[in-house]
Amino acid sequence: MKPQPMRLGDLSVGFVHSLADAVASHGKDPQPLLEQYGLDTARLAEPGARLSIPRYMRLGHAAIQLTQDPALGLRMGQLSRLSQAGLAGVTAAQAPTVREAARCMIRFEPLYGSNYRGQSSFHEDARGAWLRFYSISPYNAYNRFVVDSILAGWLTQLSSVSERVLHAERIDIEFEEPAYGQAYQILGNCPIQFGAGQNQLRLGLESLAQRNPQHCPSTWRHLVQLCERELEQLTRTRTLRERIIQLLGPLLSGGREPGLEEVATRLKLPTWTLRRKLAQEGTQFRAILNDTRRDLAMTYIRDTELAFGEIAYLLGFASAEAFQRAFKRWNNQTPGDFRRSRKGT
Repeated sequence: MKPQPMRLGDLSVGFVHSLADAVASHGKDPQPLLEQYGLDTARLAEPGARLSIPRYMRLGHAAIQLTQDPALGLRMGQLSRLSQAGLAGVTAAQAPTVREAARCMIRFEPLYGSNYRGQSSFHEDARGAWLRFYSISPYNAYNRFVVDSILAGWLTQLSSVSERVLHAERIDIEFEEPAYGQAYQILGNCPIQFGAGQNQLRLGLESLAQRNPQHCPSTWRHLVQLCERELEQLTRTRTLRERIIQLLGPLLSGGREPGLEEVATRLKLPTWTLRRKLAQEGTQFRAILNDTRRDLAMTYIRDTELAFGEIAYLLGFASAEAFQRAFKRWNNQTPGDFRRSRKGT
């Protein structure tokens, strides 16, 4: 059976509804744009339907061009609803507190969105908590809106749980302040740090402790059980190779190549045991690493507009030249030839 091409990630088509609402708020009809991307009424009503991240980024960019609003992502976040995140969102809407709703949304994120290179996380301390969001970088006109919509959406969605407006204590954003920087005022008066190390927002203890007046304990527990079953089914893997591939995505980074020892540690296995188990499956760690890099490289070239130097950085190569040599060795053609051959496919 021919293997499926690797994807950078995907998300529920439910996210398209807030994009459509944001376009409509500008007096534009979103329907022709959605249909151009194969998102007609039937597709949007299909249970479990997903949209690839690269396609979503192109759709968002087209919506920004249509509305002439570079801050459209912030508007999307304001108009987002928990129900658009499917079962995880409906479950979060029944959480007893804002804290539990935030934990629910992040814990069950794979049920409504996946990113091969990283995932959201919740970090709590004695004074509050950080909600962190991973996005594909480097940033450009195609993906800044994704970060904007998620951070603004978290505030809107968690405010709906408590039925009162929540204010972040601080917001950090990885990219440099864009030309539409003034638009971030809609997120409140909290400090916003651009060019930060991570995309994240901070909620204080008072906000986290806000109770949900719609909470029903039995319904909440039932929905959490359903989410746990769905997550178990979704994340079940059959081979050690599959588990390693899942680990490699987030570990690959600029000029840094993950080694066998690091992966063994994350799998909680002795290095020699990992090597032996892979031999039993007829493979080696280096082969899995090369295959993962090759498949990711082809995906980046096919599905994004990233420059080859940027792709080399994302895949942990020491230089663009090293990446180009490796790609030609893998595919018997240069990255440029491969991208040109994929135009229009």
